[in-house]
Order: sequence, then C-alpha cells, then structure tokens
Amino acid sequence: MSKPEHVLFFGTCLVDLGSPEAGLAAIRLIQQAGVQVRFPQGQTCCGQPAYHSGYRDEARRVARQQIAALQGSEPVVVPSASCAGMMRNHYPRLFEGTADAERANAMADRVVELCDFLARVLRIELADKGQPLRVALHHSCSARRELDVAGAAAALLGRLANVKVVEPDHAEECCGFGGTFAIKEPEISAAMAADKASSLAATEADVLVSQDCGCLMNIGGTAEKAGVALKTMHIAELLWKRCQAPS
Repeated sequence: MSKPEHVLFFGTCLVDLGSPEAGLAAIRLIQQAGVQVRFPQGQTCCGQPAYHSGYRDEARRVARQQIAALQGSEPVVVPSASCAGMMRNHYPRLFEGTADAERANAMADRVVELCDFLARVLRIELADKGQPLRVALHHSCSARRELDVAGAAAALLGRLANVKVVEPDHAEECCGFGGTFAIKEPEISAAMAADKASSLAATEADVLVSQDCGCLMNIGGTAEKAGVALKTMHIAELLWKRCQAPS
C-alpha cells in the first residue's frame, strides 16, 4: 500500500465511548503526515460482540451498516487490532455466500490497523520532545496473532529517542479480556488479568500502552482494584503527546 491522500477513520466503540482522546491523537498523527482524514458519522460497532457470541444474523446487520458508512476506495484505518481483525478477516467469512459478499470482501481489503498504517505505510518520523520515560508495551492477541502487526507498535516506540521499552514476564500471554470471554468465564478471565497486571507492574514502567483499549481497560481496572499503580494509555495518545512541545 502506498501513501494515500485520504483515509476513512473507524473510531471503534471503546475509543468513542471510553477513550476519545486516543481517537483524536490517532487522527492528528495521520493528518500531521499530510493525509486527510474523514470520519463517517454513520459508523457504529464492528459487530464483533454479536459475532463471537454466535449471533451471526445480528452481526451481519451491524456489519452492513459499517460497510455502508465506510464505502469508497480509501483505506479504512482502525485504532484497534481487535476491531481491524474482525473487519478484515471475519467480514468475508460472515458474508460468504450472501448477496453482500463482494462488498464485504472489498471493504475488508481496505482495512488497516493504525500502528501498521503509521509505521509501514506512512513511515512517520517521531521527534520525541518528552522527558525520559519507561514504557511497557502490551500486544493484544489480535495484534500479535490474528493480524501480525505487533512489530509495528514496537517499531513506533523505537522511534522515540527518550523512551525505553520494558517487557514484562510472559509477555505473549493473553490479558484475559477476550471481549465476551471475560463475561462468560469471569473467574478464568480475572485470574489471567491479575497475572498480567502483576507482571506489568513488576517492570516499574511509568506507563502501559497497547493498540487495544479493551486490554488496557481490563489490565488497568484489575490493577486499580488490587491497589497497584499502573497508568494506561493507548499508544496513539502517547505518540502524539511525546511529539508536542512541553507546555
């Protein structure tokens, strides 16, 4: 994919409702690289909760709205590996054999996860204007396994001169969120989240970043409940803040 003139931005539910500052930071990073960003107002949820709960008809209904809202030829940039994975990998399966299969496949081919877009397509340069900082990076399962874009997030942090990335023990393990998994298997999910929060706290990082707000919400909430100080932030927000002059 070459550098485009325009992109569509899919905000995701968790960014929209819980971390709007992450979405704004992502858009600003793209705009700073000289690419125009359009945010279609008709977008809602990618349909992943219904899809992974086995409600295929309901998931298709939600997904059709996204396909309609995001129609065009521009790349669709998604600040979540989980949602990007749903749209890129599962929309074609969801609509296979239906009248909407061609539209679903065409859109899936245009979806790109934010960090992958910034690092591989835009090849953005990051002038770090912040003080020295220890950062722990958590890769979601979708980033690490489904989309294979975990390296993009690490590459972006590596371009920040005053940031030291520290890795926790058992870094490849899931945080236990898994969307509806955390609801269906709360005891298992809570144990996984506690292990992850503990290992991340042990790094003594100043902040924990990730490509996925679901993971940050799960890990951060678990740490707070346990009385562990662990600041969390979407990677887009950290990247944007580090490149701004101190006020």
